[in-house]
Amino acid sequence: MLITIDFSSDEAIYMQLRNQIIIAIATDRIREGDTLPSVRQLAESTGVNMHTVNKAYSVLKQEGIVKLDRRHGAVVALDLNKAQALGELKCEIQMAIAKAICKNISIDEVHMAVEEIFNRYKE
Repeated sequence: MLITIDFSSDEAIYMQLRNQIIIAIATDRIREGDTLPSVRQLAESTGVNMHTVNKAYSVLKQEGIVKLDRRHGAVVALDLNKAQALGELKCEIQMAIAKAICKNISIDEVHMAVEEIFNRYKE
């Protein structure tokens, strides 16, 4: 699994890890049932602290994307509670739309951006 960390980014490193794992799942580079690298392996390959990787895996667990198992490590196990996921998505989109309105971005531009991004993952 190829993960690159931007150490000059304002985004927290554990969130960069989390986001790249989610994108890898969305693009089928990682699939349901796949085992993620161990905390130690991912820390060594990315050059980050093991606690940082552990935090990323914990967030993914809380979000219902992985299950943590002492014998198998972090395994992709998507929690398919669609109603809950849709509710969480609406909360996240609400702030993004509020920011867009503040920047005078039209609803048509928002729709085009969402469609472009969605299609990027479903091609």
